[in-house]
Amino acid sequence: MNALEIKNLTKIFPDFELRDFTLTLPGGCIMGLIGENGAGKSTVLKLILGMLHKDGGSVTILGRSDNDLRLAKEDIGIVMDEIGIPGCLTAVQVGRIMSGTFQSWDSGEYDRLLNELNIPKNKAFKDFSQGMKMKLGLCLALSHRAKLLLLDEATNGLDPVARDQVTEILNDFTRDENHSILISSHIVSDLEKLCDYVAFLHKGRLLLCEEKDRLLEEYAIVHCEADRLEALDADSVLHKKVSPYGAEAIVKRNSIPSDMAVSPVSVEELFIYMVKEAK
Repeated sequence: MNALEIKNLTKIFPDFELRDFTLTLPGGCIMGLIGENGAGKSTVLKLILGMLHKDGGSVTILGRSDNDLRLAKEDIGIVMDEIGIPGCLTAVQVGRIMSGTFQSWDSGEYDRLLNELNIPKNKAFKDFSQGMKMKLGLCLALSHRAKLLLLDEATNGLDPVARDQVTEILNDFTRDENHSILISSHIVSDLEKLCDYVAFLHKGRLLLCEEKDRLLEEYAIVHCEADRLEALDADSVLHKKVSPYGAEAIVKRNSIPSDMAVSPVSVEELFIYMVKEAK
């Protein structure tokens, strides 16, 4: 079963439009929703959760229409860019509140995650760093046996060690084929090693949604003389940059001559070049 099926999702604001946003997140997979600040990532997540009224399209979550979202709340773990916890509460107190909110709350798992991520249990939330707040939000999302995680900029404010810890926890979560994650970020490098699928969002428009490994296998970077680049099939060149010193381009691998030097392309490079083309 697909974790998410989104078809032609539309939301129109006076100064921003998300139009005909369509993607499918298969079960057991992690998808990175990548876009600049203001691209519409948070809008997409809020529309999925029913926090905003959509102007068109449909959302199916774990086989249920988004009209049945209340029935699915036990199955969805959420970490938004702002963690809505009263500043006076401690992690232990928040856990007690959540145990009365979710029927499937697992106090033992919550305590284990607090220890693993080095979160102080009796410190007021208002005194947490931004990274510590995000880690506590993740602990909460993972402690009621959710099947789908929706994470908005969840690596924001984390140091490299904490990022590695979180990546490992999320990978462990999706080892169960019934578990899936949609995670948004404007920091592409945070998602590249984590995700199975990537979706590029730019100014409310979905530029691409593809399996990450297939995408990286399809394209490569070439460095050559400008005239050699011009000889390639124009449809196979995603983006090019020509200077007096030569040319660089992202090109479909199957159109590159065997004697032309190539290097791997990263998800971040692909995203940057696609945004430049969109502009």
